[in-house]
Amino acid sequence: MSRKPRDKRMSIEEVIGSLESGMTIGIGGWGPRRKPMALVRALYNSDLTDLTIVSWGGADVGLLARAGKIRKLVYAFVSLDSVPLEPNFQRARQEKSIPEVVELDEGMFQTGLKAAAERLPFLPMRAGLGSDVLVNNQWIKTVTSPYADADGAYEDLVAVPALKLDAALVHLNRADMHGNASYLGPDPYFDDLFAMAAERTYLSVEQITDTAGLTVDTPVQRLLLNRMMVTGVVETPNGAHFTNCVPDYERDERFQKAYAKAAGGDDAEWQAFHDRFLAGDEAAYQAAVQAFGEEAAK
Repeated sequence: MSRKPRDKRMSIEEVIGSLESGMTIGIGGWGPRRKPMALVRALYNSDLTDLTIVSWGGADVGLLARAGKIRKLVYAFVSLDSVPLEPNFQRARQEKSIPEVVELDEGMFQTGLKAAAERLPFLPMRAGLGSDVLVNNQWIKTVTSPYADADGAYEDLVAVPALKLDAALVHLNRADMHGNASYLGPDPYFDDLFAMAAERTYLSVEQITDTAGLTVDTPVQRLLLNRMMVTGVVETPNGAHFTNCVPDYERDERFQKAYAKAAGGDDAEWQAFHDRFLAGDEAAYQAAVQAFGEEAAK
């Protein structure tokens, strides 16, 4: 279709079609909060493999692990909150189906993204010293500060390596067609760091509006991303389901319970869940979710 200059609107299929096997992909959001699930579901159903996934994980990690997409996982946690252990992730860890796993302290994870955002090879910090993070990841090095403290000592610090991303996938409430975007809930969840750490950023949103609409009924400081950070924008209402996207909707606890039950069951139970909810495109998923809600309400 004909597009205006700087029009970055894309379809889900165009976003996934632009990605390649072997990429390092960062997924924004936080556990079961404001995850770009429409894009994750499309990635789950794609032919892409051998991915490095970087995430404060939730069902995004669980789905991609169940589909065998992940070669390497870099994470600080994987949780659904009301379901403490994400069942598909738990299964993958127990079966050792993810070849390489890097678990970082949450502060180290943030610092790694910040280093990549600032195009630095690493940033120093104290978190991780004396912990099993360094025991289990012996490739993470320490550095000695070149500056002495008041006692004349030179402090050893962890050199947190940059978490460089080939692509980032994030979900916000509103965006314009240029890629400027705002969140309306209480927390940005470091999505701006994911965007700045990545060579390309694909943004899904509840609504694409004109630029002036980004600050209607919301403070200007909630403008989180600007167009220079964003490669493509996808309008996908309910696209974070079954995670939340406050204030548009809360987490769908009833659906999450059904997901966790299927993920923790046998292969036949998961296959039935997959066939009902995940085998089609996003429109089919949303229709199935609506039918599920109507059945549960009876």
